[in-house]
Amino acid sequence: MELLLPPGKRIYFASDFHLGAPNMEKSRERERLVVRWLDEAAQDAQHIFLVGDLFDFWFEYKHTIPKGYTRLLGKLAELRDRGIGISVFIGNHDMWMNGYFEEELDIPVYFEPQTYTIAGKRFYIGHGDGLGPGDHGYKFLKKVFRNPVCRSLFSFIHPSWGIGMANYWSRKSRAATGGELEKFLGEEEEWLAIYSREILQKEHFDYFIFGHRHLPLDLKVGENSRYINLGDWLNYNSYADFDGNTVVLKYYAK
Repeated sequence: MELLLPPGKRIYFASDFHLGAPNMEKSRERERLVVRWLDEAAQDAQHIFLVGDLFDFWFEYKHTIPKGYTRLLGKLAELRDRGIGISVFIGNHDMWMNGYFEEELDIPVYFEPQTYTIAGKRFYIGHGDGLGPGDHGYKFLKKVFRNPVCRSLFSFIHPSWGIGMANYWSRKSRAATGGELEKFLGEEEEWLAIYSREILQKEHFDYFIFGHRHLPLDLKVGENSRYINLGDWLNYNSYADFDGNTVVLKYYAK
């Protein structure tokens, strides 16, 4: 897919807001910060990529979505109405999206990594969960959770029970693995860097943009290729932007 980038415009990337965690008070404070960042980015944004785990849990029933997040959803709708492009990628915490963003907000949702050409640079963009070597247990669970039959069975649980249980599981999971995600493994051992190098053996990309690791990273993975991890908004308030020449990892001040 090719995206145009007019002079003076930028492409923005962010991920791992984890709205809903650890509680609604802290989440709402973070949501306001994200909305403020979106407002500032919108001044020169041509396109905004939100690369997974916007929510700590998200499940769309036929006529119900999780309570809350009004500020974020309203801001995204406003930006789309202003003509700013937005793309959303699912993460491991919000993989159960089913049409709401497309139908209500006019925002495409992607379940797998996508490739783009922007201002002559090639981008490979995805959340990053389940990619690269190892983590076979999660890769199996991901197949189970993404299975249409499992999604259908979960939808029979009343939202008051289903969303409550899922929020509990999500917080337990993040508490158990969050510290591990934030440990830098070294340039040669970072599994998304390894995955990027494997892709480069088949096809050239200038930038690999991922989330999931909760750790802001900018690593060289080829002679002219870089792996950017967007970090998170639980600890870093980190994001990246592209001005047509280079991608820069940045931090948003409170």
